[in-house]
Amino acid sequence: MNTVKTVRELRAAVARARGEGKRIALVPTMGNLHAGHAALVAKAGQRADFVVASIFVNPLQFGPSEDLDKYPRTLAADQARLLEAGCHLLFAPGVEEMYPDGMEGQTKVSVPGVSEGLCGGSRPGHFDGVATVVCKLLNMVQPDMALFGEKDFQQLAVIRKLVRDLNIPVQIFGEPTVRAEDGLALSSRNGYLNDDERARAPVIQRTLRQLAEALRGGSRDFPALLEEGRRQIEAAGLRVDYLEIREALSLRPADAGDRQVVVLAAAFLGKTRLIDNLPLQLN
Repeated sequence: MNTVKTVRELRAAVARARGEGKRIALVPTMGNLHAGHAALVAKAGQRADFVVASIFVNPLQFGPSEDLDKYPRTLAADQARLLEAGCHLLFAPGVEEMYPDGMEGQTKVSVPGVSEGLCGGSRPGHFDGVATVVCKLLNMVQPDMALFGEKDFQQLAVIRKLVRDLNIPVQIFGEPTVRAEDGLALSSRNGYLNDDERARAPVIQRTLRQLAEALRGGSRDFPALLEEGRRQIEAAGLRVDYLEIREALSLRPADAGDRQVVVLAAAFLGKTRLIDNLPLQLN
């Protein structure tokens, strides 16, 4: 696996692979990689011949009071994990390479509709930053496909709409959330949790599963279901940011006639914000 830090080096390496007739897959990340990222890279290797991963902690998607400065940078460990997972090329640029004219004057991409509410409501400007950096990475690599985890369900919806609306010729794959044995969705931010918080964190997934069971059982009193879910999460000492049932494709609030829905949650445990979701098909 080679590591490059400039767009020129990136494009040259990808051009060589494409010249050999290889299909290109991109897995964008912010580093501090875990087994979920490794699973994305391994899946990319099954779908394509040449796997490019990127590591870039993107300042545009962090708010002024968020954890940009303390977000873990673990490049050496990440390189080892990527190599083991089958990555062929790592693009690890600095901020100056990604935003050579600075961020204030940077053209930004805004994706309406699916970026509103949920994490978009709690983190104003977050998805503009995500859409902008993903658009840049897709243009830099020009892959045949790009893979993202379903844990960030709203992010995946934003990227799919971005690609569709801007006619970017890339196939987007969403891969299932990778979980710890107790159900907690793997996340780089799980490392912020102390032992007591880590023991309480799986309540989010348990609550989502109970809501899903009630929905599959025919319950359609969404407000009552969600209120009970909030009580359960808060009883474990978490502060709920949101708990919602949305139509899975458009991310509008679900109604009783919807068949593809997703239950989404975000909650604070101490200073750490955790998110999770559970998509389901209803009869």
